[in-house]
Amino acid sequence: MRKLLFCLAAFSWLTGCKNECPRDARDVKNVKDKTVEATISELQKKYPDETFRIERGVRQAAALWRQSDGDEKEFQNFCNENFIADSAELYTVFLKVSRNLEILLGRFNQITISLLEPLHLDIGPLHAVDHIFGAYNVGAHLWNDMYDNKLAFIVALNFPNYSTSEKNQLGENWSRQQWAYARMGDLFTARVPASLQQSLAEINTKADSYIADYNIFVGNLIDDNGKTYFPADMKLLSHWNLRDEIKSNYADKDNGLTKQRMIYSVMLRIIDQSIPEAVINSNQYQWNPFTNEVWKDGQKQTLKPEPNTRYYYVKAFFDEYRKHDPYYTQSDTYIKRAFDDGMEITQEEVEKLFMEYVSSPLTKQVGELIASRLGRPLEPFDIWYDGFKSRSSMNQQLLDSKTQKLYPNPKRFEQEIPTILMKLGYTPERAKYLAEKIVVDPARGSGHAWGAVMKGDVAHLRTRVGKEGMNYKGYNIAIHELGHNIEQTISLYDMDYYMLQGVPNTAFTEALAFMFQKRDLQILGIETNDVMVQHLNTLDQFWSMYEIMGVSLVDMRVWKWLYQNPNATVDELKNQVISIANDVWNQYYAPVFGKTDQPILAIYSHMISSPLYLSAYPFGLLIDFQLEQYIADKKFSDEVDRIFKLGRLTPDHWMKQAVGQNINLEPIFSATQRSLEALGKK
Repeated sequence: MRKLLFCLAAFSWLTGCKNECPRDARDVKNVKDKTVEATISELQKKYPDETFRIERGVRQAAALWRQSDGDEKEFQNFCNENFIADSAELYTVFLKVSRNLEILLGRFNQITISLLEPLHLDIGPLHAVDHIFGAYNVGAHLWNDMYDNKLAFIVALNFPNYSTSEKNQLGENWSRQQWAYARMGDLFTARVPASLQQSLAEINTKADSYIADYNIFVGNLIDDNGKTYFPADMKLLSHWNLRDEIKSNYADKDNGLTKQRMIYSVMLRIIDQSIPEAVINSNQYQWNPFTNEVWKDGQKQTLKPEPNTRYYYVKAFFDEYRKHDPYYTQSDTYIKRAFDDGMEITQEEVEKLFMEYVSSPLTKQVGELIASRLGRPLEPFDIWYDGFKSRSSMNQQLLDSKTQKLYPNPKRFEQEIPTILMKLGYTPERAKYLAEKIVVDPARGSGHAWGAVMKGDVAHLRTRVGKEGMNYKGYNIAIHELGHNIEQTISLYDMDYYMLQGVPNTAFTEALAFMFQKRDLQILGIETNDVMVQHLNTLDQFWSMYEIMGVSLVDMRVWKWLYQNPNATVDELKNQVISIANDVWNQYYAPVFGKTDQPILAIYSHMISSPLYLSAYPFGLLIDFQLEQYIADKKFSDEVDRIFKLGRLTPDHWMKQAVGQNINLEPIFSATQRSLEALGKK
């Protein structure tokens, strides 16, 4: 599930102007090159051993200096007075800035979580004022104030900003302190007005709420004969619960295929927005998703389709991020900021890696194996084939009854976290230490994990629990989110420097969440005796990556198209998303599935409320696979603690220190080939 990695989001506040910056003031370069060079020369004569820091720092500060900050003489005086050459003093300043950032960001995080509780938690009906408060960005002015009081310039002047390539090249020989200094140098690289930060927060909150309330009452779905197939009170959130329901029905030999086809038709209606708006989050109608006919009290109804709301939010995010673009000198598109700055891997590298993966001939071999196991040709929704997992052959109702009995409510799940962790190898003391820093809340949507940003605070695990207790699907998601919470806790509380808290990017926290999630049956005390279980797990992971990489390719190509067509209408965007999804399908999936023009790769809700986040999932799966291979003969809990104390290195350096190699496709390709051969001999 989506992870709200607040510590990274918080760092996006570190830009802007306290009061609205006029556009011309933003564009004016207030410090001329001649003054910059003179300032550098003067400081280097004074401190000849600090040549690099002086040159990088002065240029960095000059790029941020505006008319409101002072004239050129004031800039020159500021640099002469505030450059810190003494290493002991520099370290003191570093510690003080780190301490106060933790206080500020931690408190803002607490406020934000509290303001969003009515929107995120199932604690009562919503009112319009809840959305207003939830959209309020309490930290929108934080870094703007720090430009005004010159703290931002002290940091920019004294802690150089390194590009990702520089970090990768130099970081191998850096100490932990040098890495922390480099991360402090990442703080001040652009000045975006607070008004833009606030309007972005408003769009984000509205999109989150739209997705969190996008339920389909599948108990009201009917076929051409008016027959229903799902429990009368079942409602499923798009896309997560709809997808997971498809997965769960591989075990239903009687009606499973019919239910899967029905949900797939619902998904297609959501994608093309032909879904009747009135059936969303409503149980007042019976709806045939195959024909799109709607009935109420035995009478056929004429209802309006959803008015492209899904694509309105995609366009709204794009329009808002475009307003931010001019404030960045290097990462002047949201695509660059999401990949080069966020993931610290370029979009081109990511796309190339994903295309190599989905083009592999192994995809067709695994697809043929799945078809033979199903006893039928593949259908498009089989991108979510779940039959390699041990639980796929288990009775869903028995699993539900077991988890509902164990976890009747969120509080009970919270109380059981120490036991869960001990089942994963943690000592009672360590399990208690981690568990006491996590609270569990009843989610209004599918759930998420939201970490603390200061020591002394707690991480939040939000999960949906039905009236009868936590069903197995909810439990499986909750274990995934618990993995996020464990990462959030280790990488904050056990970190040597606050500036290194967290992980390189969201893919790395997804990796630990996947590692927890796949141990859900072990936690329940259900062991499998299948000698082929490791090969089945490998094939399951290979197929999961095949699916999510295609989804990510669609997401990236939609954003590239938007930058090429910035004035496109919402309707034009919808048509283009469907076209792109069909193109990706036709190129990389049709040869395996035997069917063309299937836009299903556009169903993911992340595309609507978390732009360009999707690449974190396949990267997370790749990292997960390499981590699992490395720790196979080691103690799980010890390795998790060791690895996730590494903190926010670059992805390359993190992986080298964690498992001794970079992220690459060879391990999963080789293991998949071995697994195919093993199952072929079975």
